[in-house]
Amino acid sequence: MSPTAKLESSGQTQSRLKYPLKGIIPPLVTPLLDEDTLDVQGLERLIEHVLQGGVHGIFVLGTTGETPHLSYQLRQQTIEHSAKIVAGRVPLLVGITDTSLQESLSLAKCAHKHNADAVVLAPPYYFPAGQTELLNWLKMIVPRLPLPCFLYNLPKITKLNFDLPTIKEAMKMSNCIGLKDSSGNMQYVHSILKDVKRSHPEFSVLIGPEDLIADGVLFGADGAVPGGANVSPKLFVDLYSAADAGDIAQVRGLQDQVLLQRQTLYSIGKYESKAIKALKSALSILGICSDLLAPPFNKFLDEERQKVEDGLLLLEDNGIQFVEEPLRKRQKRSPSPDADDNADDNDDDGHVAHNNPSTPQPARDPLLLKTDALLKTPKDPLLL
Repeated sequence: MSPTAKLESSGQTQSRLKYPLKGIIPPLVTPLLDEDTLDVQGLERLIEHVLQGGVHGIFVLGTTGETPHLSYQLRQQTIEHSAKIVAGRVPLLVGITDTSLQESLSLAKCAHKHNADAVVLAPPYYFPAGQTELLNWLKMIVPRLPLPCFLYNLPKITKLNFDLPTIKEAMKMSNCIGLKDSSGNMQYVHSILKDVKRSHPEFSVLIGPEDLIADGVLFGADGAVPGGANVSPKLFVDLYSAADAGDIAQVRGLQDQVLLQRQTLYSIGKYESKAIKALKSALSILGICSDLLAPPFNKFLDEERQKVEDGLLLLEDNGIQFVEEPLRKRQKRSPSPDADDNADDNDDDGHVAHNNPSTPQPARDPLLLKTDALLKTPKDPLLL
């Protein structure tokens, strides 16, 4: 029975999704004005930016969105404003992961109220559960969700894997329609494609790690949820399209660009949060939204921000397009003001997050870093 038929037979609300959901669905950062205030204008610029890049859907309140650090009020505001801005142009997915079953249900109801298309659910974190407990939890929550549900496999953060037998049991529930995998384990992905996807082609399998997108799609995955698409959505859309078409020559060139962006931006900084910091810093430099992060994370200070800016210029020189007006052209047209002088003294990875956020600024004239320094492979970047 197809997901649509299962939803109809269960009396649950139908979604506008087409099964399986395919393409690039970026997990958006959450633009902030302060520690508990959504930057609505920044969110609108960000959504329009990724839509112009051709993405096939939008995912809010995921890992890249710093969701565990956001208040429930801020999460609900993010859902409401995202839905208004997207306005049905592409499917809107909403993360509802929480340690509390009731809070997850509350977020799902909010997503349904504002006409989102699906919810995304990772295992409850903090206390690791066993597979029997995980399956019982799924049986408690999934049938009560008012929208179709994607499982979110994120063992690095949740300390728990959706094992294959658990996924197969979850698929028997009417509105479990897909899986996003951010484990980075291609053996696991191949087992899902072989033992689930082949017999249930309507079940959507989406890849998280950016360096595995092409491999996943070429072997049958339906798309990806890459954090880097916040910055360069068209690059990831082009990579998906080439892989979906089986154009290996084009895939090779685009994959090289994806790896270059990943290695360039995610090697800056030293904490587990550095990938999110780099994305928000890049978006600020591009004039899209603030680089402020939710506590306890700190934004990059000037030294790291300059490295991000230099990295963006290097990526632009290598053919990656971010926004319509190239950074170099913007520099010549509009020199930027001096850097923020109000940053607190702290280590080289940022200052206290509740300080005044950096508003989007035109790019400053860089001293280009040496390419080999920028291409240092990050030790263990946060999987997005």
